[in-house]
Amino acid sequence: MTGLGDRNILHDNFFGVGIEAFGTHRCGHGNPFVSAQDTGAGSEPRVVLAHWINVDSKRALVLAGGGIAGIAWETGILRGIADESPETAQALLGSDVLVGTSAGSTVAAQLSSGLSLDELYERQVGDASAELAPTAGIGTISELFVHAMLTPGTTKAQKLRRIGEIAAQTQTVPESVRREVIAARLPSHEWPQERILRIAAIDIATGELVGFDRHSGVDLVDAVAASCAVPGAWPPVTIGDRRYIDGGVSSSINLELAVDCQTAVVFIPAGQSAPSPFDPGGIAEEISEFPGAALSIYADDDSLDAFGSNPLDPACRIPSARAGRAQGRREAREIAEFLEELAV
Repeated sequence: MTGLGDRNILHDNFFGVGIEAFGTHRCGHGNPFVSAQDTGAGSEPRVVLAHWINVDSKRALVLAGGGIAGIAWETGILRGIADESPETAQALLGSDVLVGTSAGSTVAAQLSSGLSLDELYERQVGDASAELAPTAGIGTISELFVHAMLTPGTTKAQKLRRIGEIAAQTQTVPESVRREVIAARLPSHEWPQERILRIAAIDIATGELVGFDRHSGVDLVDAVAASCAVPGAWPPVTIGDRRYIDGGVSSSINLELAVDCQTAVVFIPAGQSAPSPFDPGGIAEEISEFPGAALSIYADDDSLDAFGSNPLDPACRIPSARAGRAQGRREAREIAEFLEELAV
């Protein structure tokens, strides 16, 4: 697979930190009908929706992987959108389907908890944290995947199974310790009933993508822990007689879990050039293959700088949240325009 021999590419792929950044990428067509109120700085929203969205269109909010930095950034960018356009934020948070991968699974579960966006953001910029720093560095973790990904003549499932084997053999913290961290992240440990929440993970025995939801018979904490089980950093998660690793190993967005939706807004804590493990065209090509209308928001340069060199390091949480909020204010108009297209 093109480019997987480069350690930086592996770093970007598995941990959601791109090298280059570009504001937004759009798929879909139509004329914007957004009304803007340029009132300058202050507490008043400056972008409002001129038309409400088409309620007959099933919509997905897709939250990608990206470590602790990704959790903070995705929360922050939503908060920033709410600063500029509360209606736009409300439309995003009211999506019919939430799809979360790795860091995105944490944010999706938090958004489904009933806690307000203000409260979720304050949790990200507060000093208190139960997060652990992984004992393995990014370079060490990336090296674990090189052999599996470059083995010739193997299928995607075989490569993923091999990565699962490596993860199972790597000494990390006990599963119970890691589960406590995930449990502390989630304000509610119950699956939402009023919306569809889908959590992506990989079955290490089959190499298959699994989309957990409230009908899976799996505790929400375990589903999120599985989705966040970065191979080499954290242990695979045991659920019943199966073990699972981070859904981002297959794709940081897993947009196929939203295939029943007509529209999707995708937040990606990486640059637009970020690669995808099994798609030579990267994440952007994955999104272009979505059958409906899709808008993707990538981390900009300021946000990428805030992530630092290790998005799994708890020290990046506060700067990533603040950078996300600032970017959200800048992106609000673009997102409002996209949602306006759905209203006609």
